[in-house]
Parts: sequence; structure tokens; C-alpha cells
Amino acid sequence: MPHALSFAVSGTGERIELTEFTAVVAGYTGRDAAAVQHHIDELAAIGVAPPPEVPMFYPVAPESVSTSAAFHVTGAETSGEIEPLYIRHAGRYYLGIASDHTDRRLETVDIGDSKKACPKPVAGTVIPVDDLAALSLDECTARSWVDGELYQEGTLSNLRTPADVVGLFLQRRQPGDGDFVCLGGTLPLLGGTFVYGTEWTLELSLPDGSSISHQYTTSPSTTSEGA
Repeated sequence: MPHALSFAVSGTGERIELTEFTAVVAGYTGRDAAAVQHHIDELAAIGVAPPPEVPMFYPVAPESVSTSAAFHVTGAETSGEIEPLYIRHAGRYYLGIASDHTDRRLETVDIGDSKKACPKPVAGTVIPVDDLAALSLDECTARSWVDGELYQEGTLSNLRTPADVVGLFLQRRQPGDGDFVCLGGTLPLLGGTFVYGTEWTLELSLPDGSSISHQYTTSPSTTSEGA
């Protein structure tokens, strides 16, 4: 059977379920092109190959995207980051949050493989979006915690807009009219270095006072699928 991804739609009492969908992680989604190029140059200096295009859209297995609260990961050097999640289901758009959990050791060798190697935890609640072109996340505050310690905090004003990211994804990958989920980028780490913890908390606070949050744990295993 196809992998099913189910969400509660905030404020409506409805649920949506994606059973056949494309899943991608957008990378290099900073709004400041010069800053993005500087980051690419920094990575190149330590042996990470520059991306063939900016932003990049890394495909991941739909089965890796899950609302589960517990996951197994392979390797000791994995970590997550909060990202906005853009969802299209039955022609309608929704906003959620996700963690781009990544194998950091593998990331120095192949970024695409490093993203495929880990689960992509997502919150079970999404917000309906009437007009993607009008959706702005500039005043939204994103936070993440690792083992109870604040790890990321800031607005998403430095990211490309949702319409920009989704528009480029549709143009380049041409998924047709089908459902998809797209992780839209993240913000810097407060400490500047990755933390390999076990308990992860994500929160996106909107200007109207509402929020989306999710918690999950990771534990060592020989598989990277959700528990």
C-alpha cells in the first residue's frame, strides 16, 4: 500500500491525507544571493561540491516523511532543523512545519544522499493557504530546541518566499497536478555548530498568535525509517 501522510487542518475540523505524493527538500533558499554564494564558497573550501543550481531541490522518499514522534537513525552524527513545509493536496495549498533531519557526516560527501539517509519529521497540523502568492512568513518566528536547549530562533524573512520556492520547484521538477510536500529552508543555528541530540522540538509562531509545533525523538538503529 502507498505511504499515507495525514494532517489535521487547523481551524476547520477537517483532515487531509496524501497517499501518492512527491517529497523534496529545498536547499540554498536564502533570499540574499550574495550570502548564499558565500555559504557555497565556504562549503567548497571544505570539499563540498557546489550545487548545479540555486535553489536546489533534493528528492527524498515519501516514506521518510512522517508525523511520528519517534524515529530510528543510522550513525551518531545526525541532526534536525526547523523548516516551513509547503503542501499541495488536491490542488489546494497548506502550510506546516518539518525537520530536515540530516546525516552530517554524509553531508560532506553528498548532500542529496545525506538528506535521503534520515527521516523527515513533520507536524500533524497544517494551516490552509487560500493564496500562496500572498503568503508571507517574514513576520513568523521559527524556533527549535535540542534536548531542551534552544537551538534556532528567528524570523523567516531571510528565506525566499513560499511562492518563489514552490514556483521554482514546479518549473524545474514539473510534478504535474499531483500532491507534493516541499521543505522550504531554515535559519542559522544559534551556536553555529550542529548538535547531535535525541529530543527535538519545533515551533512556528504566526503573527496572529497561533502556532504549529512538533516534538520527536531519535535513537540509533540500522534503519532510517520512522518508528
